[in-house]
Amino acid sequence: MKALWLVSFRPIGKSKLNDFYQSLFVDSVKSTNFDITFSLTQFNEENVEEFINKKNIKNFFVNIPKSDLPQGKKYSNKIMLDNSLDQFLENEFDYLIYSTADIIVPNNLFKVLAKINYDEFCALVYPNTHITNGNIKNTYWPHYGIDLIVFKISKSKAQEFKKIIKEFNQYDWGIIENFYIAASEALKLKVLNLFKYLNVLKFENDFEAFTEDRVWQIKSWKENQTYLLNFLKSVKLSNLYAYGSYYYLLYKIFNFKDLNFKLILSYLIFYPFNLIKKIINVVFRKNKQI
Repeated sequence: MKALWLVSFRPIGKSKLNDFYQSLFVDSVKSTNFDITFSLTQFNEENVEEFINKKNIKNFFVNIPKSDLPQGKKYSNKIMLDNSLDQFLENEFDYLIYSTADIIVPNNLFKVLAKINYDEFCALVYPNTHITNGNIKNTYWPHYGIDLIVFKISKSKAQEFKKIIKEFNQYDWGIIENFYIAASEALKLKVLNLFKYLNVLKFENDFEAFTEDRVWQIKSWKENQTYLLNFLKSVKLSNLYAYGSYYYLLYKIFNFKDLNFKLILSYLIFYPFNLIKKIINVVFRKNKQI
């Protein structure tokens, strides 16, 4: 069996910390001992092709100049997905996998996937275990972010995937997991949360090396929200994928069979605790303004 792994790398040589995380990511993918080919669409990021060649992993490498993107944009996850679907259709793969390059992939990933009794599905891991300043946070806290998503699909389903995203756009940061989970529903795929079998370690990127501050992230997310709303309309799905944040996403991926004690804790923290905390903060701000 074979997997096509959709990922993109940050420039190599600008941040020693990010370079280290990306190197760990590649090593963790190789440690799965599976036949994997990287689907790499880069946007003039420096030294990436050399980095991958040194790591000795099979890849389809496509570079798109930033000048081909709308003004001021750095990259596009939609273009990356489009290229990977072409590669999936032109070759023989069993899995199409999306991930970021700042995680450590569990080496038992494909052993777990092999035990799933569905011909086609979308599998993910939520929540991640965050590593901040070298310290591992607790393994059940519901951080934002779904950074590993696996599609087991046929070529006909891949063709349908490519068709439904024809008019969808996405640039820079944000709304990726919202889109992928919505696309899974549009494709009528069973969505499975493999948290009780897999532990994905997530690093905090060195954003200062790339001037990607919170203001930039919020602006980017809001622009992509508009693109997602257009996609949701085209496939006749709820706008809550764009407006409901993780409260809606976690509801959509909820399945009793996926639960273990830690995942139950995550849901309890995310819904009663976080929701009540958010309501209190809103009320406090309103009273302060009065």
